[in-house]
Amino acid sequence: MRSKGFTLVEILVVIVIILVVISLTVLSVSATGRDAALDEESRRIEGLVGLLHERALLEGRDFGLRIEPTAYEFVFYDVRRDRWLMLDQEREFRHRELPKGVTFQLQLDSQTVVIKPIDRNLTSGDPPNPQIAIAASGEGTPFRLTLLRDATQAKASVDGDALGKISRESSNKVDKRS
Repeated sequence: MRSKGFTLVEILVVIVIILVVISLTVLSVSATGRDAALDEESRRIEGLVGLLHERALLEGRDFGLRIEPTAYEFVFYDVRRDRWLMLDQEREFRHRELPKGVTFQLQLDSQTVVIKPIDRNLTSGDPPNPQIAIAASGEGTPFRLTLLRDATQAKASVDGDALGKISRESSNKVDKRS
């Protein structure tokens, strides 16, 4: 009479298959060293900054990128009000928070800049000027904006030169952070 259930060999075969699949998944993620969230966010920033360079030339307006430790937003210079205003009329240029565990590091002219959070509850005074400006001529502030994953050594960066050329380095080029 045959009893219902699995034999020990059948259970062991299933366990071995599961372990092989899990180990292949872990090895493929570790071997590439890529961080999809960093790559996606750096690609978005690269595209939006490039788009603003083109708009600055076409519209003859000054734009900027205001950076916080874990967020960023795009601004434009209002000549009539003589101040920088948020570019929040268009959904793609809205205020954006970075994914959890990701922070910015900013270098202007090869000098690391301390990024401070903006206190949005202050009613007196305007928010600070953007760290990265994009002039109506298409020229811009030379910068390197690096996205860093707090828990790992992964990082991705977006670079811009004074003539408005934007480039990106993905997270699969991992350097040790000190």
